Amino acid sequence: MNKKICIVYTHHKLGDLIWQLPYIKAISEHYNGKVDLIVRKKTQAQNILKDLNHVNKIYYNEFRKGLAYWIDVFKLKKIFNSEKYDYVYILDKVNKPAIAAKLAGIKNIIGPGFKNQKKWITTKNYLNEEDWKLNYSEQSQKLLKINSITLNNKFPNLEVNIERFKENNDDLLVDGKKIAFGVDSFEDFKMWYEEDFIKLADLLYEKKLFDYIYLICGPDKSHIAKKIKNDSKREYFIDCSNKDLQGLILAIKNSDFYVGNNSGPLNLSAALGIKTFGLIATDPVSELKYSKIKPITPKDYVDNIWIRDRSGMKKLKPNEVFEHIVNNL
Repeated sequence: MNKKICIVYTHHKLGDLIWQLPYIKAISEHYNGKVDLIVRKKTQAQNILKDLNHVNKIYYNEFRKGLAYWIDVFKLKKIFNSEKYDYVYILDKVNKPAIAAKLAGIKNIIGPGFKNQKKWITTKNYLNEEDWKLNYSEQSQKLLKINSITLNNKFPNLEVNIERFKENNDDLLVDGKKIAFGVDSFEDFKMWYEEDFIKLADLLYEKKLFDYIYLICGPDKSHIAKKIKNDSKREYFIDCSNKDLQGLILAIKNSDFYVGNNSGPLNLSAALGIKTFGLIATDPVSELKYSKIKPITPKDYVDNIWIRDRSGMKKLKPNEVFEHIVNNL
């Protein structure tokens, strides 16, 4: 009889969830069966992960603080009680799902065990305090290793059936060669400037590398896409800031390649199997070592530092970005 497995991941960023895809798959392969997931609603996982054949049910929980903390604990407990899981894996340091699993009588609760979490998990194989310094991918890799779970591939891979994304997105299905620019980011200091995207587009257009460019951008940063369109006075830009995640996936999958800021869509593009170039100048490029993203950095770039000032992105010159892309297509 197959074991019933649940994996919990509490971070709200899409990119962070994508980084965990290899470890979700590895746990599924270890038990030779599908797994259930509990994640935040903001990740839109029920839409983007539904085509993964190793994922069964996907539940949402908000993992709030304050008075809502215990409301969410009992929501989790209700899921655990109804599903009667044999194992609950927690891929980050939070206590809430471990407490809920304990209250639900789950026999096997596995997590990194940082700080108070170790009081609630059942495994004795947990990370040490020095492992706090590891990035999220490395923490999950070590968690699997010390629990004897084989990891066959460290790179995120996302399978989607884009046919289900075409409804209400006819405006994205234009004829010709398409590429995508990821022009926004959750953190402003990671964003390349609008005029540099315009210049890069001009250079790529002269090389006849596209007919249209999708501007991948969230609705809260729609002014960036609009500025690029207005300032360039070019008709080849397609503003995708009014699209939901399904529309963005359709645009990315229809692109020959993707160039963008370090953000969720950048990680999404690489996981979807699109040739992906990341514009990195103000944050550590080493974070991308478990990704198929091809980073582009300034000539004087120094790794493992954070420059929380958008002006640092000016060190990336459009002509140098252009040369890197052309040489790596």
